[in-house]
Amino acid sequence: MNIEYLLAAHRGTRVQYALTGAKGGFARTLLAQTTQIEDLHASVLCDLDPEGARALALEVGFAAESLVVCGTPGEVLEVVAAGKTAVVASRELLLPEVFDILVEATGDPGFGYRVAADALRASRPVAMVSKEVDSVAGIELASIARENDVVYTPASGDQPANLIALVSWVRTLGLDIVAIGKSSEYDLVFDPSAGTVTHLDKQIHAPQLGEHLMLGDDIPATLRARAEAVAALPTGATADYCEMAVVANHTGFVVDDELMHYPVARISELADIYAPKSSGGVLERTGVVDVFSVLRTPDEASFGGGVFVVVRTYDAQTWEVLRGKGHVVSRSGEYACIYLPYHFMGVETPMTLLLAVHLGAPYGSPEPTRSILMAGRAKADLAAGTLLEMGGHHHDVTGVQAVLLEAGSESARVAPLYVSSRATLARDVRAGELILIEDLADHDAELLAAWAGEDVREGSHV
Repeated sequence: MNIEYLLAAHRGTRVQYALTGAKGGFARTLLAQTTQIEDLHASVLCDLDPEGARALALEVGFAAESLVVCGTPGEVLEVVAAGKTAVVASRELLLPEVFDILVEATGDPGFGYRVAADALRASRPVAMVSKEVDSVAGIELASIARENDVVYTPASGDQPANLIALVSWVRTLGLDIVAIGKSSEYDLVFDPSAGTVTHLDKQIHAPQLGEHLMLGDDIPATLRARAEAVAALPTGATADYCEMAVVANHTGFVVDDELMHYPVARISELADIYAPKSSGGVLERTGVVDVFSVLRTPDEASFGGGVFVVVRTYDAQTWEVLRGKGHVVSRSGEYACIYLPYHFMGVETPMTLLLAVHLGAPYGSPEPTRSILMAGRAKADLAAGTLLEMGGHHHDVTGVQAVLLEAGSESARVAPLYVSSRATLARDVRAGELILIEDLADHDAELLAAWAGEDVREGSHV
């Protein structure tokens, strides 16, 4: 696809965006890239710490005189009219008349839903970075977008949008998909000479892993041995579950296991591992989402938080030619893995903003449907009155294990994980039990209504 050709008629037309969560890591990457694109302008930065957001923008190259902290609607209008960037702390100052598209990046389920709904109802498209919002309210937000004839879309640069786009490409080519997914965020780097495995700043001694660097004939046995060898290191995160829930709802895929398989795998093995059990792989069924932990040596390239699609092959000679060119084809020749070994966060997101505003083109489905529910199981006994706090880099919910459940009548009473977050338990929940809606004493009713497909606006039914 020639993006320059598609956007040629709009060259010289500046797209103005509003950004919420403007002091975070994602915000930094988007703001830095914005300084490189003449036809893109951040008209409003919104964060609870406006001075911190302003300082970040200065760090990445914004001119000091172009960033003005505003406290009233009039100030916002005046600053943006002058071609500058208004920095605000309040949702009420995100005036739709001063931006073409909203980028929601707070990671806050309730706030993110409300600010996105506000923009869509004002006929402004929304690029959703906050997977926490999308996993609960994405279907309702897409419905509001259709009612107002605008785009609601995951933002390119994060794995959900990248994987949905890759699935679309593969489906258009008529390939039969077996499994789709992504790598977990950080690699497991095995140094054969030292016998160590490094994961970020953690390192363990695991020389036995050297015996299992090759997949072997018994794939499940090799994967079990690898898992045991690296058991002291984290190999999954709540964020992974959230992203796969979003992808599933945009593609119609389901989950093979509520905890996903999380194989410790090398890139070259993916077509063998993500095959049906009848073919030696790990899958009970096909058409599923999953996540793997990258295993590599120090001199091998990372998967970079990338995404993959495993497909069935058709003409044996075609795929042998492709194997010869270095593509990942299973040992049997029955399956192949197509992958993008990267995600560049906000560096890529301008693509979504330009395509959404100029062409009305989303990265996701305009009509997502609930395929998977991300829920939570208690890791230990939780007493009534416990506050289910959300925090940390991956927005974990304290004491709760994220799980993916296939949508259906049996899951109707189950609370979406991020409706549970910041709520207090109304009753004791025993270890291993799913947290139900009725277990929550003070959840966000508006967010729950959005998950249920009801249009509730700040206390009044519409």
